[in-house]
Amino acid sequence: MTEPRETRIKRLRIRSWRRGIKEMDLILGGYADAELATLDDTALDLFEAVLGENDHDLFGWVTGQAEPPARYAPLMEDLSQRAAAAR
Repeated sequence: MTEPRETRIKRLRIRSWRRGIKEMDLILGGYADAELATLDDTALDLFEAVLGENDHDLFGWVTGQAEPPARYAPLMEDLSQRAAAAR
């Protein structure tokens, strides 16, 4: 049985705000609040895959301290730009 879209978005939003480190709560949670409702299924799949990654790796990718995997690079760039604009 397939999860309804709204349920999936709510689940992803909760996972975005309940991370291991506060910085990633703010970065991923803010993105989730602003963007999840407008993403297509492929983009939601990618975001969900990102949520499965380690917070310290994600933080390194978003801050440019480490190179993200190629499939995540565009999303990491978007998250990085949002994080910089929020400062």
